[in-house]
Amino acid sequence: MKIDLTGKSAIVTGSTGGIGYAIAKGLAGTGASVVVNGRTQAKADAAAAAITKAVPGSTVRGVAADVSTAEGCAALAKAVPDIDILINNAGIFEPKAFFDIPDADWTRFFEVNVMSGVRLSRTYMPGMLKRNWGRIVFISSESGLNIPSEMIHYGTTKTAQLAVSRGLAEMTKGTAVTVNSVLPGPTMSEGVETFVKDLAKQNGQSLEEAASQFVKQHRSTSLIQRFATVDEIANMVVYVSSKEASVTNGAALRAEGGIVQTIA
Repeated sequence: MKIDLTGKSAIVTGSTGGIGYAIAKGLAGTGASVVVNGRTQAKADAAAAAITKAVPGSTVRGVAADVSTAEGCAALAKAVPDIDILINNAGIFEPKAFFDIPDADWTRFFEVNVMSGVRLSRTYMPGMLKRNWGRIVFISSESGLNIPSEMIHYGTTKTAQLAVSRGLAEMTKGTAVTVNSVLPGPTMSEGVETFVKDLAKQNGQSLEEAASQFVKQHRSTSLIQRFATVDEIANMVVYVSSKEASVTNGAALRAEGGIVQTIA
């Protein structure tokens, strides 16, 4: 299958590194015109330049906007008034005991992980419906199904993303617009690698040993028994964004290595 998104435009929020960067690079490789988003222009420009170098001939630009705020979403919409593909990837996580999570953290996680996608979907989806083509993808997590006891606030926001995504999909009935979620499992992005390195240092282990121990201890049902790579997650997202994925709508697509022990 050759995915060709020539002539389509895409925004990937939170794409200066990690899964978002891999998605932006993957979309650029299909011929889509891609907007890389981060909180600073320097980082957004650097990521865009790196993708352009990695994918010769691609059209990529950086736009700075803090999508965790209403003002930031408005700034992104002003800089990029219309789009064909919206990847709601911006997100944060932090292991913290439930009794130590203050209200401010709950609000912050909801603003970043949920409201960014709500606001941007509200901005860009009407144009997609009017043109009768578009893709919206929420990067959720298997933690939205298996709420982790070590970060309940994070898992709750990932469940909320699934609800928003399915609700928006219901609004696309009879059109060529689709809204889906992708649910990664533990993925070795930059932020996660830092987390695992800290675990390795605390326990006197190598990075590989700490990563393996984390999966065995905290995601013991994993069938692949390892962290995914960012490119493995991006592959799923690029497909869902494609013209070939026309009948995939309202779905929660798992890319979590078989951690969730259900048949659906």
